[in-house]
Amino acid sequence: MSNTSLLNTLESAVSADNLTAAAAENIRLWLTEPKYADYADQVAEHITSEKWQALDDAFWTTLPFGTGGRRGRMYPIGSNTINDRTIGESAQGLADYVKETLGTGADLSCAIARDTRHRSEDFARLCAEIMVAAGFKVYFLSGYRSTPELSFAVRFKNCSCGIMVTASHNPPSDNAVKVYWSSGAQLVPPHDEEVIDRVMTTDQIVRADFDEAVASGQIIACEEEVDRAFLDAVILQATPGPRDLRVLYSPLHGVGATCVLPVLERNGFQDVELFALHAEPSGDFPNVPGHVSNPENPRVFDALIERAQESGADVCLATDPDCDRLGVAAPLVFGGDAWTTFTGNQIGALLSDYVLETRQTSPQHFQVTTLVTTGLIRRIGESYGVQTVDDLLVGFKWIAQAIDERNAELFLFGTEESHGYMAGQHVRDKDGAVACLLACELAAKLKAEGKTLHEKLDDLFWQHGLHAERTVSVMMPGSDGMARMKEVMAQFRSAPPTEVGGIAVAQRRDYLENKTTLADGTTTPLPQPHGDLVMLDLATDGNYIACRPSGTEPKIKFYMFAFTPAEQLHDLAATKGQMEGRLDAMEADLRNFAGV
Repeated sequence: MSNTSLLNTLESAVSADNLTAAAAENIRLWLTEPKYADYADQVAEHITSEKWQALDDAFWTTLPFGTGGRRGRMYPIGSNTINDRTIGESAQGLADYVKETLGTGADLSCAIARDTRHRSEDFARLCAEIMVAAGFKVYFLSGYRSTPELSFAVRFKNCSCGIMVTASHNPPSDNAVKVYWSSGAQLVPPHDEEVIDRVMTTDQIVRADFDEAVASGQIIACEEEVDRAFLDAVILQATPGPRDLRVLYSPLHGVGATCVLPVLERNGFQDVELFALHAEPSGDFPNVPGHVSNPENPRVFDALIERAQESGADVCLATDPDCDRLGVAAPLVFGGDAWTTFTGNQIGALLSDYVLETRQTSPQHFQVTTLVTTGLIRRIGESYGVQTVDDLLVGFKWIAQAIDERNAELFLFGTEESHGYMAGQHVRDKDGAVACLLACELAAKLKAEGKTLHEKLDDLFWQHGLHAERTVSVMMPGSDGMARMKEVMAQFRSAPPTEVGGIAVAQRRDYLENKTTLADGTTTPLPQPHGDLVMLDLATDGNYIACRPSGTEPKIKFYMFAFTPAEQLHDLAATKGQMEGRLDAMEADLRNFAGV
């Protein structure tokens, strides 16, 4: 079929409502533009076979860069999917911008790593070929490695930039690239927008031959050197203390065993079991619920807890596929049979308290978190007399930026609610290996005292007040979902609820318009940061909600926060029940308001 016939068929599909106009426009480009010539035959086959839904899904928009890079479903063709072209554009755009910024005469280099997902190795090699062709030396971590090790490698090898091929905890269908600056952190302004501009306007993708580049020394396999140095750096965060702890660890079919196991062994934890059901590195994530390896999901721990109860383990740890997030489960009481998991906020509070307790601190030392992370972190910091930076948008890149804007030598701990934790100077991203180290040290210390992690968390509640949080994610895929996401955010800005969970809304903080609106309509300027986030402060102090679209997935996220001050606590168990009831009411009201 000729191009003219194919284009006519496209028009007919749009007229018949089999294809959106936006998808048809992008498909025309992939059929007619020389830069897409390698994919034209596949596009044509889809049209002649009338694969309209597949075409619409693949082409209805152009896959954007979000908080962590470019992430999406893999498909051989499409502007809205992860494939050789969209990955290639990402690497080429990064190379072009770094060269423009640093100059072609600079000693340009890039560190590249990948996870266990399908096609991750192919995409990593592709990125390496593009960077070499652009004049970069590539430090290549052969095999699969963790995202924090890539961040470390950028800093350790003094690279101009870095690329990590991973879709983190997304479903097996997805893949992505995370792009890093020379600091070892993901891109922040002005670099993020500038790289996005280059990516979206990339015409020609130039590649070298991978094997020839290896032979000529332009691609250097450095995993053994970087592995040793990364392990040395993580171990610097160790604190002497008890090591009598039986640990059950799951990498959730990802890369975590490459770093977590050697870190724990070197730190003196000899009784560590690698959970066999999740040990196989596999992009299918076969033995986790729904094949989604996300330690934020309590169901991921069902099989782990069952094994822990059989083996007499003291704690269960699980890291996501690229090992930058940590989930934890433990018995409720010392010597008890009942186990449950922790939220990301709860793990963050426990680790914050442990780090601050075991470090030499001063009023100049600081920890960092985000606007949608538990307020318990700030109260813990105040009790130790350290500063807490907690006015940041979601994303560890903002935490990394805050560290480098201050005196990084005074940095203690960083965390966000989505199970990300960081300590030390070796990375500028969340690190599952150092989080496992800290969690095991704390659990061993508590075991020696006859306590569990849950009992320690209760101690923090008695001291600082009961903090209860809940995050609800509502998937909104496709073009219709994107439109609905925008409608929901507009609703929260223009006509938010006046009451949530039975508590009146006192004010609205809009970080996109950077203004605060009181219940009577009075407005005042709201300081930075600037981003797509709306927060509703309720009339009862410490109770509030937040709403934002995800930067990495087609979903909108609601964050709910309930609080009872320490001086009002008399029966902790009863108050926990009341707080859960309050969160239930908040969630019901938010879902009703948003129509989801």
